[in-house]
Amino acid sequence: MALTPAEVLKNLHKLAPFSQERVEQLHTIERQAFASFTGQFDELEAALGMLHLGDHIGWKPLVLIHNKRTIRKYEEILGITIREFFPEEGPSSHRSIGYTIAKKIGNFWKAVSGEIKSDELKAQRREVA
Repeated sequence: MALTPAEVLKNLHKLAPFSQERVEQLHTIERQAFASFTGQFDELEAALGMLHLGDHIGWKPLVLIHNKRTIRKYEEILGITIREFFPEEGPSSHRSIGYTIAKKIGNFWKAVSGEIKSDELKAQRREVA
């Protein structure tokens, strides 16, 4: 469900501004990934999407959204390691419904691995509020 323009404006102040240095760093990674990539465009597009989401939501929600194999593939495309490159939680991590549920469960890594079974987490792992 899309937010109204008024709701979007209300939420903009919650986003942390990026320094010019960070913007340039993201741009450089994006350009290098594009220049060196061979393969299916949808993989490059998805990796670039993860690059731009990472600072907003953090690496922990990214780990919930994607499986290990996908994370490794995107890291290889981008030339980064998400746990080193992104914060654990970003200013919008609370918008990840799956991450919010995983935090309530108590053991993040057991929630990620599926060791803790939660139908609610499974259903909303990739949802944004």
